[in-house]
Amino acid sequence: MSGASSDFLRIARVLKSYGTEGEILVGFREIGPEDLNLKEPVFIMFDGLPVPFFIESFQQRGNSKALVRLTGMKNLDDAEEISGSDVFARRSALHDLSDEEEGLTVDMLPGWTLLDEDGRKVGIISDYEPIPGNTCLYVETGSGTIMVPLHDDLIVDIDEENQLIRLRVPEGLI
Repeated sequence: MSGASSDFLRIARVLKSYGTEGEILVGFREIGPEDLNLKEPVFIMFDGLPVPFFIESFQQRGNSKALVRLTGMKNLDDAEEISGSDVFARRSALHDLSDEEEGLTVDMLPGWTLLDEDGRKVGIISDYEPIPGNTCLYVETGSGTIMVPLHDDLIVDIDEENQLIRLRVPEGLI
C-alpha cells in the first residue's frame, strides 16, 4: 500500500487457503491476532485499491496465525485468489495502537533505500520477513533480490526524512 495514507498498517499476509469453504490461514506481522478489532474491516489490495472485507469467523492458531473467513469468500477459488496478499487495517481499528505511538517500525521500510556501511546503495527494500529474533529485509538490487538481516547491532544510521537506512551488511550477502 505504498504511498497510501499512514492511517493503514500492514498487519498480516494470507499464507494459504484452508479447506473448501473460503477460509484462509493468515500470518500476523507487526501485531498479534489479539490486537485486531474484529468488528472493523480489514483491507486487501485489488488493482491498487484497498478493498474492505469484514471478518465472519476468526480462530486464533498459536501466537501469530489465525484461521479466518472474510465476507464474500465462499469457496476455494475465492481463497486462492487472495493467497499471498498482504492484509491491512486502519490504525484506529487496532487495540493498543494509538495515534500517539510514533517511531519507525519495520513495516514502514518497504520503499526505503538500503545503503551499506560506507554509504553505497545496495538496493530498495521491497518487503521483510518477521523471523522471530532475526527479522530480514528483502532488497531489490540490480542483480536480483537478496535477504539482509535487520538487527539493532547492524544499523549504522537511519535518515527518516530521505528514507535511507545504512546497515553494516555481513560480508558475502551483496
